[in-house]
Parts: sequence; C-alpha cells; structure tokens
Amino acid sequence: MNYMGILTGLATFLIIGLFHPLVIKGEYYFGTKCWWGFLLLGLLCGGLSLYTENLYGSIIFGVTSFSSFWGILEVFDQRKRVLKGWFPKNPKRMDDYK
Repeated sequence: MNYMGILTGLATFLIIGLFHPLVIKGEYYFGTKCWWGFLLLGLLCGGLSLYTENLYGSIIFGVTSFSSFWGILEVFDQRKRVLKGWFPKNPKRMDDYK
C-alpha cells in the first residue's frame, strides 16, 4: 500500500488549517500590512520547493507556498469581515478601521 497520497493530503489539510488563524491574528495585530509577510513566505517556500530534492518535501513546500499566496487574499477579506463585525477590532489600531 502507498501511504504517501493520504499523508500528503493530511499535511495539506494541516497547513491550510494553520493559515486560518495566521490570517486572523496577522490582520488583528498588523492590519493588511502583513500581506508582505505572506508574500515573502510564499516566495521562499516556492523557491525551496524547486530546489528540494526530496519529492515529498518539495510537495509540502509547494503547498505551503500557495497557501501563503492565498493568505494574502484572505488578509484583505479578513479586514472586510472585521468591518462587518464578524471578528473583533484591535483597539490599538482603531484608526485603521475608519
């Protein structure tokens, strides 16, 4: 039996699950400015995916890369959700919500 497909699926699930709170916390503490961090992480992991000789390591870096790129869009969507009142505003950054 080949377990690599199911393990890759599990790793993908966990990586995507990790990015959900990262987006929420990133927007809460840094606002939409944190998109640069997601971009840099995505580029770094994309590069590592290209240069990693291990196939499964390359897959994990690739999934992390594109999850990070998706996180950029989600940071801006998270700001809209905060403005709708679905998530709390950071009281230290109230000027950013005007």
